[in-house]
Amino acid sequence: MCIEEHGNGDALLSQGDFLLIDKPLDWTSFDVVAKVRNTYRRSGLKRKVGHCGTLDPKATGLLILATGRKTKQIATLEALDKVYDGAIKLGAMTDSHDTESPEYGQCQIEHLTENEILLTASRFIGTHQQQPPMHSAAWHNGKRLYEHARKGVVIKERKSKEIVIHRFEITCIELPLVHFVLHVSKGTYIRSIAHDFGVALGVGGYLASLRRISIGEWELSAAKTVGETVEGILQNASNTAAGEGS
Repeated sequence: MCIEEHGNGDALLSQGDFLLIDKPLDWTSFDVVAKVRNTYRRSGLKRKVGHCGTLDPKATGLLILATGRKTKQIATLEALDKVYDGAIKLGAMTDSHDTESPEYGQCQIEHLTENEILLTASRFIGTHQQQPPMHSAAWHNGKRLYEHARKGVVIKERKSKEIVIHRFEITCIELPLVHFVLHVSKGTYIRSIAHDFGVALGVGGYLASLRRISIGEWELSAAKTVGETVEGILQNASNTAAGEGS
């Protein structure tokens, strides 16, 4: 959960919205929160702003922001299932399990068959215990795990939690890329699934791309870009000011 608050009093909570945003590549979720928060500030409006579920910098897609009174519902939205599509690159690994760090352990993958890939994916469906990856925002002793990772420290006793993989559908195989759709429970690290999938196939793998397409009933198709969201906030503030001045 991430909430930014400015000012005091009930006026902060007098309004609220859910903003559906298509998060750009290489933006952190907090980058989006900060952009929207600063836009409200520029408009002379005081708002709490928080996001309902982190997306990694190398992931794009649906990010829901809550403002004003709606921030009280952040925990409810965070608990919803998520659906993603993306691609796993087989035949290599990275420390971050995605494209944030360089490849290592390259190996041949020509022997892999379609049936082997499909069968391996089907075995991931169900309930699992999953450790957060070292390059993640999970906390350990007052620091984010990625802060330890950047110093070359590996925390082996990372606390596992139960996750559920409801659906792991392979949509296209273009080796070394395997394209997928994943429907998972709250708090699931798709990067870890990509890594474990490669290990299960005996060739290694990492997350090459990821896009979140839904959170519960909320769909990416209804989302706006950051620019469109900023423009909408500024326009609404302008319209409100014009109405008050008339």
